[in-house]
Amino acid sequence: MIRNPIPWPNGARCAACVTFDMDADILIHIGHPTDGHSRVSAISMLQYGPKVAITRIVDSYAALGIKQTFFIPAWCIERYPEAVETILEGGHEIAHHGYLHEHPRELDDAEEEYWLDRAIDVIVRATGRRPRGWRAPLYNFSHRSADLLAARGFVYDASLMGDDQPYLLQCAKGQLVELPSHWGLDDWPQYVQSMDLDYMMPIRAPEQGLATFSQEFEASYTYGGLWVPVVHPFATGRLARWHVWQQFLTGLVARGDVWFAPMEDIAAHVQKVVASGEWQPRIDQLPYFGAPVTVR
Repeated sequence: MIRNPIPWPNGARCAACVTFDMDADILIHIGHPTDGHSRVSAISMLQYGPKVAITRIVDSYAALGIKQTFFIPAWCIERYPEAVETILEGGHEIAHHGYLHEHPRELDDAEEEYWLDRAIDVIVRATGRRPRGWRAPLYNFSHRSADLLAARGFVYDASLMGDDQPYLLQCAKGQLVELPSHWGLDDWPQYVQSMDLDYMMPIRAPEQGLATFSQEFEASYTYGGLWVPVVHPFATGRLARWHVWQQFLTGLVARGDVWFAPMEDIAAHVQKVVASGEWQPRIDQLPYFGAPVTVR
């Protein structure tokens, strides 16, 4: 069902990266700028991520022998250095996820550039390296984003939803590897219910929520795709949910033919097989449109 599937390293059937977006309580402060500080219960729910879940998740990854990627708003990097250190000590990648979880599509040119650069500076101070990858907060990739990323040396983006495997983004400033996901691989529809976040989906039991991700994985495994869940420590990292997730991931690792890797390693592999001529990816030219589409 996937035409022209990418060859994965060592004959792996598919590639996998469970990406955690550690947004924490910045979601409350940016969503409720006048009274966010008073929403104490919601703040505590979101702080569960860096204060409790991150250690649990990193410990599980160590037991499984895998390295993965965490997308973290720079405000959260500054606010929760112990969680960041735990991630780095585990050998995992920290990637760019905005500064305040701001939505690039809602910013003007100067604002998008300012917040992108400010967050880069924070990541460099925290990790000693420039970020290689970016995920737009709430997937709000703007018509400017590709050029801004390429001009700053980013290798990959993880915001778009245009394929079941990696593809390339070509823009005026250069080229990016796109490592796509989609809403069916996001844990908010499964596990998040909060009036303070203006999101009231019915919460599913841990195994019911996992079933969506499991079925998505099996399709990627069967057809050679890329499986990139977009999950959050305050949601999927909760005790009962992570209990079933750890059991599930243990089974996937035991298969021996699933390539679990950080997003930067997956992007590097894409670049390698493209440069060698071993694989020819699809290329999307961005922006898709230079102005609003009008119907006459």
